[in-house]
Amino acid sequence: MAAIDVRNHRIDAKIVYYGPAQSGKTTNLLNVHSRLPQEARGPMRSIDTVDERTLFFDFMPVQAIEVGGWQIRFHLYTVPGQVDYVRTRRAILGGADGIVFVADASPDQKAANEMSMAELHDHLVHYGKDAATQPLVLQVNKTDLPNAIPVSEVAAGLNDHAWPIVPAMAVRGIGVSETLSTIAKSVARQL
Repeated sequence: MAAIDVRNHRIDAKIVYYGPAQSGKTTNLLNVHSRLPQEARGPMRSIDTVDERTLFFDFMPVQAIEVGGWQIRFHLYTVPGQVDYVRTRRAILGGADGIVFVADASPDQKAANEMSMAELHDHLVHYGKDAATQPLVLQVNKTDLPNAIPVSEVAAGLNDHAWPIVPAMAVRGIGVSETLSTIAKSVARQL
């Protein structure tokens, strides 16, 4: 849930990148962070496991934007995708104003995508949120792989609510800013 600072006319909104392990969540944030001018970005913070996978979250305040005299600043988080960290995912998802679901277009990740999406729905129910109205963007990542499943097929199995879909190659920065822009606009509209 957005934090509203009436005195300073500022709203802090939380966007969570969610999806299966190694789908590209952290790659998205690293790409966004590296492209922002130094003065417009906060420090990237992460805690990694021995396997160099995100264990808790990456945190990055993105430069504030102004709407109607109010500054909106976005805080971006990722969740660990490994199966063992379901409680951590639920905790990080708490208070999210927007979600980017990063699906992996690799054929061998179809079941992982579906399992992660089902879990996301469970977490949304836990927090009393309706998946149909929750600001969410479905990013289909790794579309550059030679055996990648077509974006429409990946989305068909995951997108029951007509969320915006963005094809991406996060490792090359393709679709990353489009994804962030889409979710930021969706969150701003709902605030």
